[in-house]
Amino acid sequence: MGDRTGRDILIYLIIGLSGLFLGMVVASYLSGTITGAILPIVALVLTISAYSILRLYLSRQRRMLRDQGQGDEETEVGFVVDTFHELVSKLKEKERELARLKAQAEERAGMIEAYSDNILQSIPSGVISMDNEMRIRSINRAAEQILGLSSEDVVGMDSMEVFGEPIVSILRDKRSITRAEYPYTARDGRHLWLGVTTSQLRNKSGEAIGMLLIFTDLTDIKALQEEVRLKERLSQLGEMSAGIAHELRNSMSVIAGYARLLKRNIDEANRPSVESILSEIRGMDMVISELLSFAKPTVLNKTTVDLNRLIEDTASAVVGDRDSIRLSIKTHDTLMVKADETLLRQAITNLLVNAIESMPDGGMLDVETSLHGEMAMISIRDTGTGIADDIRDKVFLPFFSTKEKGTGLGLALVQKIIVAHNGRVEFESNVGKGTVFKISLPVG
Repeated sequence: MGDRTGRDILIYLIIGLSGLFLGMVVASYLSGTITGAILPIVALVLTISAYSILRLYLSRQRRMLRDQGQGDEETEVGFVVDTFHELVSKLKEKERELARLKAQAEERAGMIEAYSDNILQSIPSGVISMDNEMRIRSINRAAEQILGLSSEDVVGMDSMEVFGEPIVSILRDKRSITRAEYPYTARDGRHLWLGVTTSQLRNKSGEAIGMLLIFTDLTDIKALQEEVRLKERLSQLGEMSAGIAHELRNSMSVIAGYARLLKRNIDEANRPSVESILSEIRGMDMVISELLSFAKPTVLNKTTVDLNRLIEDTASAVVGDRDSIRLSIKTHDTLMVKADETLLRQAITNLLVNAIESMPDGGMLDVETSLHGEMAMISIRDTGTGIADDIRDKVFLPFFSTKEKGTGLGLALVQKIIVAHNGRVEFESNVGKGTVFKISLPVG
């Protein structure tokens, strides 16, 4: 009886250790999951079931051995040991199977993560994700290029320290926005137009885990829209100006005729007054001629123009022998454009004359050409009086001038010529420090 009790204890011990070993092996692959949480119950049920089956099987074997006269203890213990080894062998096979499944799952998860990252990096719009503390967690290549940022520098930083207005206010208030357009100044000083969309970032349970900022660079589109509007305004203004100029010239011709008749029939004492009338009429006629020239549609006679040579010749001719003006010219190696050389020379001459007139006591005049992608750039910088903030929006308007005897058509004509070449003219100015005008023209 004692021997049988010892065998029962041995069997309990073997089965218990087997169940424990099975639970540990499976738990090592299922830790942290729901399956891992119910594992002890499963192991217990499996242990009890295995023991019951094994006990029943051993009882039947003992009866068979006893009937055959072979039911000795050594045979029973040997059978138990063989059964244990077989069970361990099967557990090892399961362990290898679990390891293979785990490797496959990890590989699949890695492939999905890499595929998702490739999609994010390939999106042409900027995408930036932030956590609930508004710290940047990810940024794609488009966002880096548009805003001039580097993921290595900004990931982990507070978004309030990275962005400027109005993005800072939008993120601070955690507002959800769909396709709103905002002007934005990048960290490198570039002025952009951004189409912005923001939304809450949520997990599978619907809990807010951060913010998602999506934006598109609309700068080129805005520039094209502005060029179209500008061409339309110039066309309308030209038509209106041409009609007014013709009417004024007709009336002035009549006035000039009467003044000449009057000049013949008055005494010498009154002749200077008549001469003054005729002089003013000639001045007005010159203004009307310039107005008609401005109103006339710009017809380009494009040829291949060496921009560097054009700049050097024009700048040298305008500055002439003015010792008070220090001229500096820096040119790109080779810069050829398709343009109307006569009109382009006229536009550059107007800008150079304005720059020199803004420096009545002398100063520095820097002219530079460069190549940016498919655009040729001309920069004309002076150290003159600058342009006041309250007239910045008026400098290209026809007939607006701060000069005592100016007609106000110089910069308007510059803009018209450059726009006709599908280019752009912009300026930056600081009162008392000077102004820089920048012309961009398409190459080829």
